[in-house]
Amino acid sequence: MIKITLPDGSVKEFEVNSTAMDVAKSISEGLARNVISASFNGKTVETTTPLTTDGSLVLYTFNDDEGKNAFWHSSAHVLAQAILDFYPNSKLTIGPAIENGFYYDVDFGEDSISEKDFEKIEKKFLERAREKAEFKLRSISKADALSYYKEQDNQYKVELIEGLEDGEITFCDHSDFTDLCRGGHIPNTGIIKAIKIMSVAGAYWRGDEKNNQLTRVYGISFPKQKQLKEYLELLEEAKKRDHRKLGKELELFTFSQRVGQGLPLWLPKGAALRNRLEDFLKKAQKKAGYEMVMTPHIGQKELYVTSGHYAKYGEDSFQPITTPKQDEEFLLKPMNCPHHCEVYNHKPYSYKDLPKRFAEFGTVYRYEQSGELHGLTRVRGFTQDDAHIFCTPDQLDVEFKNVIDLVLYVFGSLGFEKFTAQVSIRDMANPDKYIGSVDNWEKAEQAIINAAKDKGLDYIIEEGEAAFYGPKLDFMVKDALGRKWQLGTIQVDYNLPERFDLNYKGADNQLHRPVMIHRAPFGSMERFIAVLLEHTGGNFPLWLTPEQVIILPISEKYQNYSEKVLDLLENSEIRALIDDRNEKTGRKIRDAEVSKIPFMVIVGENEQKDGTVSVRKHGEGDLGVFTIEEFTSLINKEVSKTLVPFGK
Repeated sequence: MIKITLPDGSVKEFEVNSTAMDVAKSISEGLARNVISASFNGKTVETTTPLTTDGSLVLYTFNDDEGKNAFWHSSAHVLAQAILDFYPNSKLTIGPAIENGFYYDVDFGEDSISEKDFEKIEKKFLERAREKAEFKLRSISKADALSYYKEQDNQYKVELIEGLEDGEITFCDHSDFTDLCRGGHIPNTGIIKAIKIMSVAGAYWRGDEKNNQLTRVYGISFPKQKQLKEYLELLEEAKKRDHRKLGKELELFTFSQRVGQGLPLWLPKGAALRNRLEDFLKKAQKKAGYEMVMTPHIGQKELYVTSGHYAKYGEDSFQPITTPKQDEEFLLKPMNCPHHCEVYNHKPYSYKDLPKRFAEFGTVYRYEQSGELHGLTRVRGFTQDDAHIFCTPDQLDVEFKNVIDLVLYVFGSLGFEKFTAQVSIRDMANPDKYIGSVDNWEKAEQAIINAAKDKGLDYIIEEGEAAFYGPKLDFMVKDALGRKWQLGTIQVDYNLPERFDLNYKGADNQLHRPVMIHRAPFGSMERFIAVLLEHTGGNFPLWLTPEQVIILPISEKYQNYSEKVLDLLENSEIRALIDDRNEKTGRKIRDAEVSKIPFMVIVGENEQKDGTVSVRKHGEGDLGVFTIEEFTSLINKEVSKTLVPFGK
């Protein structure tokens, strides 16, 4: 007998060679119907893999990320099988699961596929899936594996196998299809009930443009047709909310080829929105004891060599700027932290002076490849709401928790209610990726874990996601469409203080190293605004929206009264404008709805006579007649629902 430990801590005994599916059946038939993948002692296994030793077992359904990964990886096999049914001379390469679905890279040779071929491949896919063929993993010798693919004249698989060790090579069989595969499959093809080929694109073999160009076929699949329908509806909604589309419609930002790719230009409304976000955070930061600093957009190359950023970003960033002086080189700054280290270094500090909290909305530059640029979410120049806290080790816990409070305040004020925290630590197997001592890394990682626990955060630990100089706490926000975004980060750093020889005089009159906390609640202003646009669909919180009120006179006779209303609103610090176009009121209302202006104020003869306004709310319609004072009070109450002073 073997002892199997389940996630709830319970231990059950089973016969040797029992499978994950046997364990699921022993719990309930309902669970057995839904289990599609498993892990045993932390390693992904098939649901049919014989278990021969004691160990911990986790069962996954399609609702789990691990379950989706197995489902979509298995679907990639079926897609490849369906492709071979139509294009038997094509050569398969790799077919992994991705965040949403899967792809398979194929060398079609003389053939090609396009959107008109999608439907027939989808039909063949479902036909194959209905065979309910089991996925069976088998070991194969390196010699036999090479022989199999050399006979098929598939140089891609041969190249992959040549890089593997004998004894670790496995093939996966289902129906009449075989593929080189490490494993991680669903029990059988019949579980797949819905498929959609999303697109095709070019992709170089192994990502190297010197290699052959392949065709990458993207797809997504589900265990129910209803789930595919819901997913496609979500995609349509995402298109409507695309920040590039909304940014253009709302006149927030633009791009210019003359200025350069990945360098956004903020239009007046967008610049005003950004300024309001900055002012919002500056007020909170001031209450939290931060001091604003300003640093240049460039720095001497040696600054970034000292910090380690040149080794990290140098090759992939903008090239050094040379000057008339021999051997003098500057770089566009890739990060603000080296500059803030030098701000700290401008004078000596005592332990009584700490913590020092330096904040800056600093613009940084990185040369992202043109194919990776995407609206505001991936740019070459972006502004970070950066701050760096220099504190004693004893102050670290309180300071880190205070930053968590600030991040949560930002999320709450902007309507991001669903999020998880991710403790990003080192990749233990690749220590060369990081700078600093193991001791410092261990202290920093434990400090973050302790703070996350004490603040009651819903957190996970992700190995290998740390910055090169220290671990971090990343906030993974779920938007209105259920998509996850990394927004806000806090990092603990023992390394840069050493590299820049930062110190303070302790109570013992000796010099000590401060600990450095890096934090950015917004992260990148550009990316944050893009996510906020898509989360809200352009319907920003009332306190933030570019225009809160639009005044609609029903004819030019009421222009003077409209201007009086405008003055009264602006005196109450309400952002308003007048639509004095020679258009019908119905057209003005429709245009205001499209522009997502929260309130419309209609003024005519009765309103002018009574000193009132007729109010409509975006998306809701008529609210009735208000005095100016009543309307002002309504807006202030709406604002106070989402915007409260920090610390209250």
